Amino acid sequence: MITNTQTECLFCNDQTHLLFYMKKLLLYISCFFLSGFGAIAQIQSKKDSLLKLIPLKKDTSLVLLYLDIGDEYEMKLNDYETAKKYFREAGSLSKKTGYKTGEIKFITRYTEILNYQGNYDSSLMLNKYSIGIAGQINDPVLLGKCYANTGNSYMYMNMYNDAIANYIQAKKHFSTDKHSLAILDGILQLLYQKMGRYKEAVEVGEASVDFLRKNNDSAALGRSLNNLGLSYDYLGMYAKAKELLTEALLIGRKTDDENMMAAVLISLTDIGIGTSNWDNTYISNATESLLLHKKLENPEGIAISYRSIGIYHFYKRNFLLALNYIDSSLAVCDLNNLREQKYKSLSSKSSVLDALHRLEEANGCLALSDKIKDSIINDQTREQVISAEKKYETEKKETQIKAQSEIIRQKNILNYVFAISAVVFLLALILAWRNYKHRRKLQQQRITELETEKQLAATEAVLKGEEQERTRLAKDLHDGLGGMLSGIKYSLNSMKENLIMTPDNAQAFERSIDMLDSSIKEMRRVAHNMMPEVLVKYGLDTALREFCYEINQSGVIRVSYHSIGMASSAIDQIMAVTIYRIVQELVNNSIKHAAAENVLVQVHVAEPEKLLTVTVEDDGQGFDTSALALSSGIGWKNIRSRVEFLKGKIDITSEKGNGTSVLIEMGL
Repeated sequence: MITNTQTECLFCNDQTHLLFYMKKLLLYISCFFLSGFGAIAQIQSKKDSLLKLIPLKKDTSLVLLYLDIGDEYEMKLNDYETAKKYFREAGSLSKKTGYKTGEIKFITRYTEILNYQGNYDSSLMLNKYSIGIAGQINDPVLLGKCYANTGNSYMYMNMYNDAIANYIQAKKHFSTDKHSLAILDGILQLLYQKMGRYKEAVEVGEASVDFLRKNNDSAALGRSLNNLGLSYDYLGMYAKAKELLTEALLIGRKTDDENMMAAVLISLTDIGIGTSNWDNTYISNATESLLLHKKLENPEGIAISYRSIGIYHFYKRNFLLALNYIDSSLAVCDLNNLREQKYKSLSSKSSVLDALHRLEEANGCLALSDKIKDSIINDQTREQVISAEKKYETEKKETQIKAQSEIIRQKNILNYVFAISAVVFLLALILAWRNYKHRRKLQQQRITELETEKQLAATEAVLKGEEQERTRLAKDLHDGLGGMLSGIKYSLNSMKENLIMTPDNAQAFERSIDMLDSSIKEMRRVAHNMMPEVLVKYGLDTALREFCYEINQSGVIRVSYHSIGMASSAIDQIMAVTIYRIVQELVNNSIKHAAAENVLVQVHVAEPEKLLTVTVEDDGQGFDTSALALSSGIGWKNIRSRVEFLKGKIDITSEKGNGTSVLIEMGL
């Protein structure tokens, strides 16, 4: 027999695919400036023709050209690193020329790639920065796009409340752009669904569908219909949900949008499971869904489709065939580490094995399903679930006690009092346990904070001691050894006028004087590197600019330095020295290890956010960043310890043959 629990697991709607296509919908907002696709030969030709225009363009026109070239590499050649390079060129030139709209266009494109690559923190920082720039331009639509892109970053980071707040701000600025409002309503509908706010999801979903119907936007209408159908499905309004999903499927077939069809077909199979409708339409939808997801190479869709077909055969009592399909679903889950789909497929497999009277295997599958499900739930959610279960059990017991007390109240008052006492005692134990766990958590958190403070204090002491020793040595070299060498040179020059030497001796004497001059210069260079006087006198910006200039003059490598907001910012000396050492070490790494020709050093101070950002990029040979975890080099350890001392974050992006980019962020 199939247990009630197993039946419920087999029938539960599989809504985890809701966000399969959310990224495509979100990227629509961040791609206002981008164009469509073409043939590969045409793409190559257009890219080459754009590159030839670079020497002919200036300022604003050159910014737009860099953006167009980056678009070609990103959208049509899928060469994201080269695209980022040209987008950075556009951003750098926009900042240099004060072209604020160009800066926003650079951030829009650049953060789209960062989101695709999973660098959500960097994307969020840039998008928030773009809001400030857009506010200065006084362009409501552009400001709305910046809010929408910031909402995208929050959404990818699963910070849904912040995402919704930014999308609502975007809607306020899109008051005259109805099409963008409809797209934003579609995104808000998905977020409301994710948060379980289904009535709000239906409200914004209906608004989105209504507008898109009137404006004949088939692709966007199909997506909104699918999402609205799922909202009604969540509310148990299956007939309405099926009507909307069927319309979305027709649009997908008409526009040959395979992604849309794949999403809608899974949604329709969910309706079939929810209504226990096992007709030919169900199996047709599930089979077509499987074929489409295989074609689209979507592992999660494949796993869900296999399980949907298995459920169909289970209810048709084709148990062995059902088992075969569910095992196929599990194989896909194992291959692609789809833990959430795996526990659902294991639950379904348990029901099938139970029907085949393979009870031991069924119990094993159910136990493994529960184990995986528990591992997915985070600590906070787990505590909430446990608390809810305890509360439910307590209420259930109280209800039973009250029901029994009405029947035997006169005969068993003592038992009634005992039961109530037991409940109260149980509640007291639960509260005591929760208080104990909370105190333990606070104590552990305090211990961790103290250990961190201890490590930072030790690091600060080491860095201060190092800089003090450098300063002392630099002073000793300059004032002591430098003075002695200068005195020797003066004495030798005085002796020269009073000595009568042969031509050979005179030549040797002059060479000695020259060697002494070289020694004095080298000593002064070493003393300057140990503690640059310009850093102490004129600050970090001037010191870094002079450092990059000296490297350029040496001819070893070309170094370009740019700074924003440094002139008006006050940076204390310890922080300035630490940042100077970090940049010095990163540039030396590019010289020694990267075989680079060019290095870009950028320092940006954002006063509103109290944030200082350092970027060092080179066009060298690159490396595998995973090797840093095993690195034993002193240079990398010094960089990391200095960043930790400043309570900053470091992000390294590098690929072999594509150079290296190091981004460091720290608070002021």
